[in-house]
Amino acid sequence: MSLKVQLQDAQKDALRAKAKARLSTLRMVMAAIKQREVDERIELSDEQIIAIITKQVKQRQDAAQQYHDAGREDLAEHELAEIPVLQEFLPKPLTEDEVAELIALAIEQTGASGVGDMGKVMGVLKPQVQGRADMGAISGLVRSKLN
Repeated sequence: MSLKVQLQDAQKDALRAKAKARLSTLRMVMAAIKQREVDERIELSDEQIIAIITKQVKQRQDAAQQYHDAGREDLAEHELAEIPVLQEFLPKPLTEDEVAELIALAIEQTGASGVGDMGKVMGVLKPQVQGRADMGAISGLVRSKLN
């Protein structure tokens, strides 16, 4: 079953269960998916939907941090409550060992020898770790390995 169908089914279930917060979050994700499909006139693949969900999670984390810094804990809690709903539809996160192994393989595969080759390594890693690990952390690890 495609990820889009899973999201639609979850949205219907949330509607039936009258889970307003969950329904709101799922509607927001479906709206983002639909917007991209209409803008680009394509049917999104699961990988593209995962990228959208990953972006939504990051936006929630950033917004929660900003609300927290501004002393608006009520709004920060609302943003943080949406994150687990979104994460249900992301693949299982990678462990630190799996990430290290993927980085080593990507460096070996691309023949990277310095920080100048970081783009090549990240290009190989991104499809493998999208939605399963924080790309910012991956970038830092790759940079440290290439130094």
